[in-house]
Amino acid sequence: MALDLSVDAVQLTEDLVNIESVSGNEAEIADAVEAALRPLAHLEVERFGHTIVARTHHGHAERVVIAGHLDTVPVNNNLPARRDEHALHGLGSADMKGGCAVALRLAATLPSATRDITYLFYDCEEVEAERNGLFQLSRRRPDLLEADFAILMEPSDAIVEAGCQGTMRVDVTVHGERAHAARSWMGSNAIHGAADVLARLGAYQPRRPVIDGLEYHEGLNAVFIEGGVAGNVLPDRCCISVNHRFAPDRSEAEALRHLREVFDGYDVEVSDSAPAAMPGLSVPAAAAFVEAVGGAVKPKFGWTDVARFSELGVPAVNFGPGDPHLAHKADEFVPVEHIRTVEERMRSWLLAGADLAPSKP
Repeated sequence: MALDLSVDAVQLTEDLVNIESVSGNEAEIADAVEAALRPLAHLEVERFGHTIVARTHHGHAERVVIAGHLDTVPVNNNLPARRDEHALHGLGSADMKGGCAVALRLAATLPSATRDITYLFYDCEEVEAERNGLFQLSRRRPDLLEADFAILMEPSDAIVEAGCQGTMRVDVTVHGERAHAARSWMGSNAIHGAADVLARLGAYQPRRPVIDGLEYHEGLNAVFIEGGVAGNVLPDRCCISVNHRFAPDRSEAEALRHLREVFDGYDVEVSDSAPAAMPGLSVPAAAAFVEAVGGAVKPKFGWTDVARFSELGVPAVNFGPGDPHLAHKADEFVPVEHIRTVEERMRSWLLAGADLAPSKP
C-alpha cells in the first residue's frame, strides 16, 4: 500500500492502521514509509532492517529527534480501521500510528524549521528489548541518535508525559517431585506449590513514589504460568512469569533485588529487562518544550524508549495523540482532535523562534 503524505494526519493515521504491522511483520509498513520519504529533497533517508531514519541537515545549532514505532500488538478483531465523527478506531490507532502519522506529516511539510530534525520510524518496540529497532540502531549507528532533545510520539492524551517506568520480567520457579497421580503422596506437586507465589502477588502493595512532583505507580503481576508433564504425573516444576513495572528512582539492579526479596525461597531469573527514565523536567530543552505545547505534564507509567534516549544522555519526553490506557485493547481508538492538536503544537514549536536561516555554516 502506498502512503500519500499530502493527506491530513487523520486520514494518514487510518492508512497506517490499515497496514497490518504486528511485531516481526513490519516489512510492508516500513516499505511504505521509506517510499513516501525518499522523494523529499530536504531529507536524507537511510534504512536499517525495518527501521527508517530521515534527517534534515540545515546546520542549525540544535537537533531534535522525533520517533515512533511502526509495530503493534497482535490483531484482536480490530482491523480494518473505522472512523466516526470523533475518533478513529483500530489496532495501533493510539499506540502509536496516530503519532507516526503526525511525524510523517511534519517530515513531509516542514522542509525548514528552527532546529534540525531526525525522524525515526522503527520496528519491534512491543516485544523483547533486544529486538527493538531503536536498540539495534543504537548498537549499529549510535551517531544517528545524537540530539539535544527527543520526543517519543507515544500516546499521552496530547499532554506531555515525562520519564517512564522500567519493566522487568522474571521467571519464578517452584520445584516439586514427580510421582504417579494415583500415588500422589509419593511426590510433591509443583503447580500446587505455586499457590504461595500467587498469594504473594495478590497481597503485594505497589509503591507510589513522587519524583519531580509526579506520582508514579509501580506494579507486579503474573503474566504467564507453565507447568505439567502428563495427565497422570505430578509435575515437578511450575514457572510463573512475573512482570514488574518499577518507578524511575529504581535501577534495574535495585528492581531485581526487590523481586528476589518478594520471592525469597524461590529461583528468580530475569527473562527481559529495560531501565526506567527520570522525568528530567529541569533540563532546559524539556522545560521549554513543555511550556511550548501547553504547560501540562503527567508521569508515564508504561515503559517507552524515552529510557533508551536517557541512557544515551539525550533528554526526552512522550507526547502523542491517544489515551495510553487504550493501548493494546481490542477497542483501541484515537480521538481525531488529539491528532490535530498534537500536529499543530509540534509544528508551532518546530517553527518558533527567529528566522529559518542556519545558525551554523
